[in-house]
Amino acid sequence: MSWKSSCPMLLLIVLILCLTGCSSPGGSAATSAAPQAEAAAKDSARIVATTVAITEIANALDLDLAGKPTSSKTLPERYASVPDVGNPMSPDMEKVLSLQPTDILSVTTLKYDLEPKFKDMSVNAEFLNLESLGNMEQEIRKLGERFDRTKQADQVINQLQSKVKQIQQQVKGKSSPKVLILLGVPGSYLVATENSYIGDLVRIAGGTNVVQGESVEYLASNTEYLQQSNPDIILRAAHGMPEEVVKMFDEEFKTNDIWKHFNAVQKGHVYDLPEPLFGTTASLNADAAMDELVKMLYPES
Repeated sequence: MSWKSSCPMLLLIVLILCLTGCSSPGGSAATSAAPQAEAAAKDSARIVATTVAITEIANALDLDLAGKPTSSKTLPERYASVPDVGNPMSPDMEKVLSLQPTDILSVTTLKYDLEPKFKDMSVNAEFLNLESLGNMEQEIRKLGERFDRTKQADQVINQLQSKVKQIQQQVKGKSSPKVLILLGVPGSYLVATENSYIGDLVRIAGGTNVVQGESVEYLASNTEYLQQSNPDIILRAAHGMPEEVVKMFDEEFKTNDIWKHFNAVQKGHVYDLPEPLFGTTASLNADAAMDELVKMLYPES
């Protein structure tokens, strides 16, 4: 075969080799590049957590933060140098924007007040539902999937669910106490329904909320109606300024004559819930909170 006659054949072989060489590695590179790019995007996420509970969840998921809430509470040490963005109920919007966040996380209980402010700044914020233990678990699972922390999320959720099973086993067979939950804020107080976070913990621990059938988390107080419900246990939660609220509750129970007619008051079954454990939204303190709650709901045990 002459060189001229073999040239087209050689060219064909070279072309096939080139195409094979280009397509094969190129295809594997493209295939491997996609998850690498996705992982890089997750690692480069700039998350601003605007509440303490979300900050603690981020820590449990091993997530870095670009911003954290301003709080008198002790936050995880890993975020010591992370910039503060202000009070959870009124974050500094300009400060938040200056951090160039990819994700801004707040809670649904603050959505009504905060969503319009974020929209005015043309910022999309996400409001996590931490209104019950189950809802918090769902949010943790979603965060784990989004930021490639499914292993950490599963570990946190499994720990919480194991605690719930332990508590339910612990109270199994006990008579369900009727429970009145009061949420105090400086100057006034509300009644927490079964839809509130603390109401959810009471349900898990086997208690029966004296307020049933409501769709909201909190109601205005009506002491005459509450007396008729005759709770076995009264729980007083302080929000905002705990010491001031506890003093307010003490004064209310001392000066308002109607409280002395409550069985719970007569038997001394009135308990102040420490705020670090019992917030208005679910938190990773839930396991310790449930232990304390069982002691309060079953004082004779």
